[in-house]
Amino acid sequence: MFVTTDPSCLPGTVPAELKTGLDALGPTRRLANPWLWDAITTAILRQVVRAGQARKLYRAWCGAFGTTVASPTGELSLAPTPQQVLTLDDEQFTDIGAKFHRSVLQAAAAHYERHHAHWQRMDSRDLVTALTTVPRIGPWTAAAAAADYTGDFSIYPHDDLAVRTWAAQIAPAHAWPGKKDKAFGPMWTAMAGSDRTALHTLTLSTLTWGSHAR
Repeated sequence: MFVTTDPSCLPGTVPAELKTGLDALGPTRRLANPWLWDAITTAILRQVVRAGQARKLYRAWCGAFGTTVASPTGELSLAPTPQQVLTLDDEQFTDIGAKFHRSVLQAAAAHYERHHAHWQRMDSRDLVTALTTVPRIGPWTAAAAAADYTGDFSIYPHDDLAVRTWAAQIAPAHAWPGKKDKAFGPMWTAMAGSDRTALHTLTLSTLTWGSHAR
């Protein structure tokens, strides 16, 4: 499913400098992750580590234990399935650099095997709640995975460092809270008011701007 966002539709409550920067990006389309398990895996591997390190870990994880397929751009490796994850031993997690993530990946794999048929039919907010029943999956990881899979970024963890970083680069003159200041999340959601579509557009457009900038 392609998710289209158009920052020109953002309300006037969004700071002018931020809106101007996002308007320059124009309408964009994002492909929602078609595989819930991959979305969960990606969110888990983002725990604790920085974004760049998480990308390298994800690619190493897929290359070592997943299935490699041919594509027009060369070979690509898919995430190992839940069944494959449950067969890995402690040493294999350690060797790939995922020792910290072992218990949560295996817990998630076991829960996914039992519940995925139901999870895949949930709306985004209910999916967040369901994922937090997995040990060591907290609200941040659950929301990141659910947003990736459903394409609904109104439920994304809005105080994420990526959102903070790109917002500050788009609108450097705005008085943003510090990186550890918990006021950022409420400030961000207040910009969209009660409009979930506006919150989705604000968040996803900001993340997309950052992807283009990077």
